[in-house]
Amino acid sequence: MPYFPIILAVLAIIIIFKSIKVVPQQSAYVVQRLGKFKEVLQPGINFIIPFFDNVAYKHSLKEIAMDIPEQVCITKDNVQMAVDGVVFLQVVDAMRASYGIANYKFAVIQLAQTIMRSEIGRIDLDKTFEERGNINSAIVSAIDEASIGWGVKTLRYEIKNITPPKTVLMAMEKQMQAEREKRAVILQSEGEKQSAINMAEGQKQKVVLESEGQRQLQINQAEGEAEAIRAVAMATADGIRAVASSLSEKGGMEAVQLRVAENLVDQYGKLAKSTNTMILPANFADMGSMITAAMGVIKNQNNVEK
Repeated sequence: MPYFPIILAVLAIIIIFKSIKVVPQQSAYVVQRLGKFKEVLQPGINFIIPFFDNVAYKHSLKEIAMDIPEQVCITKDNVQMAVDGVVFLQVVDAMRASYGIANYKFAVIQLAQTIMRSEIGRIDLDKTFEERGNINSAIVSAIDEASIGWGVKTLRYEIKNITPPKTVLMAMEKQMQAEREKRAVILQSEGEKQSAINMAEGQKQKVVLESEGQRQLQINQAEGEAEAIRAVAMATADGIRAVASSLSEKGGMEAVQLRVAENLVDQYGKLAKSTNTMILPANFADMGSMITAAMGVIKNQNNVEK
């Protein structure tokens, strides 16, 4: 038969292709021989026995992200909220991922939802947002512990959205508005308090400065008056010394007599102008004796000073 060699060649080619398996990088193929686990093929070229061996499972060893569907959780204070998330997984044992569980992705999703409901039920609504990190860690720890026999490593879990009911959102908005108004009132009162303190401090400093200025003014006035009195006294003393010096000189006494007589006449003249009645001494006519008496007083004073 002329076609028999061709058929054999085709069968040989098919057998060769069936016996060669090329595994991509970061992938793992699980091979079964007659329905029983044989081996896990590593990346690169691998050879198997056609018709006896077959690739039963193919796994990616890359990190994969899976969405956790939204679910309704009830908090410790009986508030319902919708929560969803995302989990990051990686197959580390292809054999266990194939035979340890029927569908590890479905199992991880169910487990993540169950643990999420449990963790949310332990905390109050107000703490759900600030406890996200602790919730994520608890879910990762629980899934990783359960998936040891699945050949899967749970790397991390993240909550994507937490959606409370509309009524709760409105209440939270009112609460935040009240908190903002409270802070605004406190800041305003603090500002008014600081302003009053500053004004009182300024008034205090003003009074102190005014008193210091008044005190300095009085000191300056007193010093000025004392200086003036001292100057007048010194001038008077100088005048007296000058008069005393003049009396000892030639003609000094005659000059003093003339000056005394002029002052006496002048004073009596002013007295006559200021009143209609004027009392004169009995010896007013004897002007010389009056001047002589005054000069006697001056001489006695000079003798005492000497």
